[in-house]
Amino acid sequence: MNDDLGALTARIDRTNELLQRMLAEVAKTPSTHAIFVDAGYLYAAAGRLVAGTEDRRAFDLDAEGLIEALIDRARTIFADSRLLRVYWYDGARRRIHTAEQQSIAELPDVKVRLGNLNANNQQKGVDSLIRSDLESLARHRAISDAALLGGDEDLVSAVEAAQGYGARVHLWGIEAPEGRNQAEPLLWEVDSQRTFDLDFFKPYVSRRTAAAYESAGARPTREDVRFVGAQIAAKWLAARGRESLGELLPGHPYLPGSVDQDLLVEAEGLLQYSLRGQADLRRALRDGFWEHLQSQY
Repeated sequence: MNDDLGALTARIDRTNELLQRMLAEVAKTPSTHAIFVDAGYLYAAAGRLVAGTEDRRAFDLDAEGLIEALIDRARTIFADSRLLRVYWYDGARRRIHTAEQQSIAELPDVKVRLGNLNANNQQKGVDSLIRSDLESLARHRAISDAALLGGDEDLVSAVEAAQGYGARVHLWGIEAPEGRNQAEPLLWEVDSQRTFDLDFFKPYVSRRTAAAYESAGARPTREDVRFVGAQIAAKWLAARGRESLGELLPGHPYLPGSVDQDLLVEAEGLLQYSLRGQADLRRALRDGFWEHLQSQY
């Protein structure tokens, strides 16, 4: 009898020890977040807010700069979490990437997912893609938090699916000039809400008829742009000092949104060439900027 009790006690102790080890491992596992962008909502709402139109043909969107600004904002909101990736959902004829969508797909930490685009230029199948990804990532514990930039009521089921597996869903919206541009049932269902205003989007949206620079001149080489990036980095470091450099380096390869936007504007001024939508040149610019700063640290 005593032997059986001793064996039972030993098994309980081993089980408790295993549970404690598992809890310790879970505690050490960092939280993970992902950003889900409904590009149809983004273009329509940001275009209306900044350019006064929802027609994509009437304005330029600096998607690369905006994505980095969203990543930067998420880093602030989810301070103790790491980014899994940004999911970018858009529509395309026969699901074939446009040149712009291809340049977005080439960005680091970005996954482009395409639904169909019908004859009326309406997206089809995007909401189901968002639901599928949200549910799958939550089910496999790949994310603890999801930032969802969208407004369609059809996204309610995606939110419910992710929450059912324990993920928290945070709805991000774009300021509406009048009324609302997000469905009320969606607002009721999410764990938190946040709205980005005109000042946030202004640097990344511009009407094509009012572009500051025209790309009619000769396209600079990647080395030309890299050199300009290094020039601006030297100027930045001289103005701010090594203490600011130490604060910037941990974020590599990402730059804070304000720094990145200043870098872009100054580079376009020096080059007299627009880098909007030029993903390869934008990367060369940042490479030159980072390489100079790292060589000085």
